[in-house]
Amino acid sequence: MSLAPRSLTILGSTGSIGTQTLDIVERLGDAISLNFLTCNTKAAELAEQVRRYKPRGVALREEEAWRTFKQLCPEFTGPILCGEEGLCEAAGHEGNDVVMSAMVGFSGVVPTMAAIKRGAVIGLANKETLVSAGAVITAAAREYGAHILAVDSEHSAILQCLVGEDITTVEKIIITASGGPFRTFDLHALQHVTATQALKHPNWTMGAKITIDSATLMNKGFEVIEARWLFDLPAEKIDVVVHPQSIIHSMVQFTDGSMKSQMGVPSMLVPIQYALAFPNRYPLDVARVDLAALGSLTFEHADVDRFPCLRIAYDVLRQGGTAPCIVNAANEVAVAAFLRGQITFVGIPALIERTLEHMKSVAQPSLADILDADLEARRISTSLLNA
Repeated sequence: MSLAPRSLTILGSTGSIGTQTLDIVERLGDAISLNFLTCNTKAAELAEQVRRYKPRGVALREEEAWRTFKQLCPEFTGPILCGEEGLCEAAGHEGNDVVMSAMVGFSGVVPTMAAIKRGAVIGLANKETLVSAGAVITAAAREYGAHILAVDSEHSAILQCLVGEDITTVEKIIITASGGPFRTFDLHALQHVTATQALKHPNWTMGAKITIDSATLMNKGFEVIEARWLFDLPAEKIDVVVHPQSIIHSMVQFTDGSMKSQMGVPSMLVPIQYALAFPNRYPLDVARVDLAALGSLTFEHADVDRFPCLRIAYDVLRQGGTAPCIVNAANEVAVAAFLRGQITFVGIPALIERTLEHMKSVAQPSLADILDADLEARRISTSLLNA
């Protein structure tokens, strides 16, 4: 079976997911043609990608990067778009069959909405989009006929377990977490960990922001919120379990007591290709699981006392409205401050909770309300940080 040709735009092509998506594009050959590649500031990296992968056009968020790209790549004759307007034009281009939303943080929300309004298939690696604007994004996807396929390994695993199943027979989904580099640390030790330690994830190679989120378990909290919107399940049907080996990527338990899991070595290439080729599977040259060599797979309860970010995520999921958006914005500010050495590791959830205390959630927000909440949460968390 061959994959019908698909035209792909990558939002955030110079990041970790973006570069791995280009790896898959190369492996799939003529099945995928590149429409637009986009980035925020990495003009030199984008110029190299243009020379190698030959997209139709590019977009750069920052004007200085846009000017640099034009100097570095004078031979490129395709569209060179600039600013958020340019990103949205690329995301919503009529030639897009699939859009890989791989931008980091809240900046992916508006361009992803543009892709949804195009009615494209969305490979969603930007979890902040559903965390901050889940109700608005999923409503728009229904309205415009867009199909959202999560690229997180955990949500891809759930999707694979649900293929051919009736969602009403799902008793709960179980999202696995590696536990991060501080899984065995007590509260006292957590007060003294450094950014260098936090960036050394035991199983996965990721960007700095998501690696810190993994260490605090905020990444798992965001995945819980994302799962609520992807699979239309309440918080009570979404569990998190720590699985240090990262071999089982997630599980689904059904009402008859049966359980399905999706397993594989830690590699983002698998969920990326699955999203690009969905609903088909194609060969992929990655390592295979050797069960005998592993010997055993272990599981632990997630500890929300030592890692309160997970509890915070469940709390705001139940609260709804703009509360998850507030948490996302405050978390971005807090993580950046931790990476600068401005606050401690345990200061991350503390700053998030203080920001929540200073803001009122809008119960049924529009996209404009969400954008306003994001800006206000950043202003308040930054002021609290500098107080």
